[in-house]
Amino acid sequence: MKNMQFRASLTFKEVSMRIMGVLLGVVLLMATAACHSTQVKIPTAPIGANEKSLGPTEGQGVGMLVLGFIPVNQNERFEKAYNQAVQKAGATRLTDVTISERWFWAYVLNGYVFKVQGTAVGNK
Repeated sequence: MKNMQFRASLTFKEVSMRIMGVLLGVVLLMATAACHSTQVKIPTAPIGANEKSLGPTEGQGVGMLVLGFIPVNQNERFEKAYNQAVQKAGATRLTDVTISERWFWAYVLNGYVFKVQGTAVGNK
């Protein structure tokens, strides 16, 4: 207890480093907390008598919004993700479909990655 000394003030460098640490923490928290949607399960028809399960599959579609108002592949990304998942498995359709989306930001654009997961279904 004799050797304990407390400083009454911090140096400018110490204050700057603490502020930068807090700002970095806030930025990281915001970047990780707001970049993913929750998964949504879409009800689909069960596998029919003339169909068979081909196993799990997935597909992705990417779209961008340039300068905040110019859409690039925004509408097609959903269809592309579904078709990619179906084609990857050589199926005719999907069942037990789950969708999710994640986002990324750059200086002049916002990017959106749409993901479809499900069980591939094909003809017997």
